[in-house]
Amino acid sequence: MVTHENLVNAYLAWSDAYQLQSLCTSHLQMASFSFDVFSGDVVRSLCSGGKLVICPRELLLEPDKLYQLMRSQNIDCAEFVPVVLRNLIQYLQRTEQNLSWMKLLIVGSDSWYIQEYQQFRRFLGDETRLINSYGVTEATVDSSYFETTVIHKFSDGLVPIGRPFANTQLYILDQHGKPLPIYIPGELYIGGAGVSRGYLNRPDLTQEKFIPNPFSQEVGARLYKTGDLAKYLENGNIQYLERSDRQIKIRGFRIELGEIEAILSQHPQVQAATVIVREDTPGDRRLTAYLVPNQEQTPTIIEMRSFLKESLPEYMIPSAFVFLDAFPLTPNGKLDRRVLPAPDINSLAVDNNFVPPLDIVEQQLAQIWSEILNIYPIGVKNDFFDLGGHSLLAVQLMAKIEQQFGKVLPLATLFQNSTIENLATILRQPMSELSWSPLVPIKSKGSKRPFFCIPGAGGNPLYLYNLAHHLGRDQPFYALQSLGLDGESTPHTSITEMATYYIQAIQSIQSEGPYFLGGHSLGGMVAFEMACQLQKLGHEVALLALLDCGAPEDASNIETAQQNAEIDDADWLYEIGFLFEQFYGSSLDISYEVLKSLTKDAQLQYFQERLQIANLLPADIGIKQLRGLMQVYKTNMQIVYTTQEIYVNKITCFLSSEIEDVSSNNSEILEDTRLDWHKFSSQELETYFVPGNHATMLNEPNVQALAEYLKNCIENRELAS
Repeated sequence: MVTHENLVNAYLAWSDAYQLQSLCTSHLQMASFSFDVFSGDVVRSLCSGGKLVICPRELLLEPDKLYQLMRSQNIDCAEFVPVVLRNLIQYLQRTEQNLSWMKLLIVGSDSWYIQEYQQFRRFLGDETRLINSYGVTEATVDSSYFETTVIHKFSDGLVPIGRPFANTQLYILDQHGKPLPIYIPGELYIGGAGVSRGYLNRPDLTQEKFIPNPFSQEVGARLYKTGDLAKYLENGNIQYLERSDRQIKIRGFRIELGEIEAILSQHPQVQAATVIVREDTPGDRRLTAYLVPNQEQTPTIIEMRSFLKESLPEYMIPSAFVFLDAFPLTPNGKLDRRVLPAPDINSLAVDNNFVPPLDIVEQQLAQIWSEILNIYPIGVKNDFFDLGGHSLLAVQLMAKIEQQFGKVLPLATLFQNSTIENLATILRQPMSELSWSPLVPIKSKGSKRPFFCIPGAGGNPLYLYNLAHHLGRDQPFYALQSLGLDGESTPHTSITEMATYYIQAIQSIQSEGPYFLGGHSLGGMVAFEMACQLQKLGHEVALLALLDCGAPEDASNIETAQQNAEIDDADWLYEIGFLFEQFYGSSLDISYEVLKSLTKDAQLQYFQERLQIANLLPADIGIKQLRGLMQVYKTNMQIVYTTQEIYVNKITCFLSSEIEDVSSNNSEILEDTRLDWHKFSSQELETYFVPGNHATMLNEPNVQALAEYLKNCIENRELAS
């Protein structure tokens, strides 16, 4: 129920922001009469004394005729939905024409990207104002707008929605209704004179979506709860992210579909992109990307996967890609995702370069890959991750290989040899020639110096993928995995040994400083020791980033370690299970009483079953790896690290803002000693508080804030060095 007062306020705000009376004389009206944008077009044109030109619906997707209409009617003001403007720009590019005579071009009602802003700008005149508008019907058409001439400050992603119009307030709030700082995503709320009365004959929905405004002194003031996710940028603009109902969860990872779409849109051969989750086979949820390529050339699936892998972690790479001539649209010109066609999954494996298995080893590997990926046939040159493989499937794959070939391969082997052809070469070697490498190249490409990160007491770096992704496509990221995770080798029993071992590994990638080091929890102590050893060796350490890590040399550490030595396997497994739930967002529903009642072997089997039910481990395999994981965790939790070293450079600490009992054994230490690192540095401690607790600070969406702070620190140190 939008009132005349709402609409009059909107017109006055638009008139002031756009300078309508002095700027525009001929307005193009393209929206359906049932769409709220139609009301906006009417009042903008007629109330400012301009001409309103009604565009026939059939012209929207016929850019040549649309251009002729605009030219003949001398249209100097128009509001486009992105898909119509994209088609028009494609036409202008082909015919070498432009829209230089326009005074005001508004793009709204759907998402578009900075790359497109730059492209559209090239077809406009120097005096043309290019606006991105944002709004919802419930708050009277448009509530905010964005325009800029310094586009380099917004290098990628969606075009910001800017700042509110006059008499409008925008708030980004958390789930408790509290305002959020810059970079932290939250739900967008709209207040002010544009907020409508509510929904006709829907008092229940009105009460749910239109809430009292706690930030206003005005009697009866309300906020509209948009359901849109957004964040503040450092310059005060607001960045729209995605609908909150488009944040999905697959295999324990929270994923913003719009983030994948933003990267896809940056490919030079892609005109438009969207990503959805499909479940064409019950229980098998897959990301599917739909692309409208440029007319000149259509990229291949392999090219698109390789392009995405430069910027995204493997769990965000779509399993299928579908190329379309055009997206299906709703009557209002928006993308209709409901009618997008199902992909042909099996076509992913078949291309002109298909090479069949040549011997029994390759045949067995191809069979294993087909079972895990549900794709047939698979060629020996097809890449595991290009076919939709991800970290959890990688664990299953390596466990299946152990079962089939009797060889335990470190997970890093798959990242470095991700085709059947290469993996078969490794498996044909004698076990004595297979060396364990602590380096896991989560992201090996990029022009910047690599960031080396050590995981916590579990020693498994898979949970660091989110952080690696959000540091950006040009930032190499190497994790270091603990000796002993294979279930055969013996874990290190001291931080000093671990640090020396890891230094040898990172110097195989980077022989000289400056080094960028980091570590989470126990890994932070290892990173500190590495930094001290590297400095003694004459190397510069540009950044030492400690992620929620307690400082060493505390009497309670020794007491706790002694207590840890007396804990039985049931307690260890229960604690590890809790960490799995925190990092992967899946409930294992482990019964402590059942664990205590079982023998050691039966405890592992029970733990394995709970992981299988949560789809974190395949059936009947993985006991050896679980035993290795538990042994690494037990050993690490019993390590006592005391040191007299004073680090000569600055220590940077990233601290979780929520203190939770992440472990019955060490939560008190975590809370008390995280700020004690000042005792071990000759410089003042640099601290950043980030959302989440000890585990969830590395999960979506909290990790985005951590990555922003860490990225800035890396860039500043890079410039300084």
